[in-house]
Amino acid sequence: MKAFVVERYGDKSGLRAGEMPDPQVGADDVLVRVHAASVNPLDYKTRDGEFKAILPYRVPFILGNDLSGVVIRVGEAVRRFAVGDEVYARPAKDRIGTFAEFIALHQDDVAVKPASLTMEKAASLPLVALTSWQALVERADVQPGQKVLIHAGSGGVGTIAIQLAKQLGATVATTTSTANVDLVKSLGADVVVDYKKQDFETVLHDYDVVLDPLGGKTLEKSLQVLRPGGKVISIAGPPDPDFARELGANPVIKLAISALSFRIRRRARRRHVTYSFLFMSSSGDQLRELATLVDAGRIRPVVDRVFPFESTPEALDYAEEGRAKAGKVVVRMQGPRA
Repeated sequence: MKAFVVERYGDKSGLRAGEMPDPQVGADDVLVRVHAASVNPLDYKTRDGEFKAILPYRVPFILGNDLSGVVIRVGEAVRRFAVGDEVYARPAKDRIGTFAEFIALHQDDVAVKPASLTMEKAASLPLVALTSWQALVERADVQPGQKVLIHAGSGGVGTIAIQLAKQLGATVATTTSTANVDLVKSLGADVVVDYKKQDFETVLHDYDVVLDPLGGKTLEKSLQVLRPGGKVISIAGPPDPDFARELGANPVIKLAISALSFRIRRRARRRHVTYSFLFMSSSGDQLRELATLVDAGRIRPVVDRVFPFESTPEALDYAEEGRAKAGKVVVRMQGPRA
């Protein structure tokens, strides 16, 4: 099958188009013909080797972390899906490879795609929607009336997290650029901070939860807007000891990960708030919950641009260089559009 393969870590030159063996289908697997896949920061960071310590993929491997497509074969133990089902998924972290014609996935990681969406729009959702769900529902347990700050509201995670937080009954603030103020308001943001005109830490206060997809100075400043007992959840900040335990890391890696986040955790404690790092996980059950919200019109995906499959490297460059105006960048396989 055709696929985009990382032959060596380091930079964009390590990615090439090539032929790879068709996936093996286990008893609990579904084989999916990929119709579309979307681009995430995780893709180019994985390509460049930034996560080798925690995601040690052996080259060559196929890149890509979420998809939509059609089931073309099911394993003997699969009962939830049938050939012909239209599905969407984020593969488990040890089974990535959506920039390809086919992929085999464990049935627990797959869900029937939202009926109201095209394949391209469905492919834009899994990773960012699961990230939003796991941050706001599982980790933060957001309750009606709470105040939630979501940074980078026009980004892939931000566009979905704003809408989900509103469904949970929160008052939502977000940061964005001047050009996207109207977009994030249309998604439900109650308070919009134009970061080109204002410093969010000077205008926001007493927030219960911050979702941070940016890290760095934004993460550090986010501690200032939380009420005592508040939580900042980052998908871009340094990994923490809980993540090391979830990963099952060896003692050396655990110690290194703990050291990486020591400074921000200490700062959080001094302000009587908590810091946690989130690396989202695959979940078909959560994707089914999200599909219900999508088909009810409560969450809508935002797609910036769709590239043809052969232009996957260009799609990665476009996303990495920050040229997307809002939402996700999607790669579409050639063939009939869904």
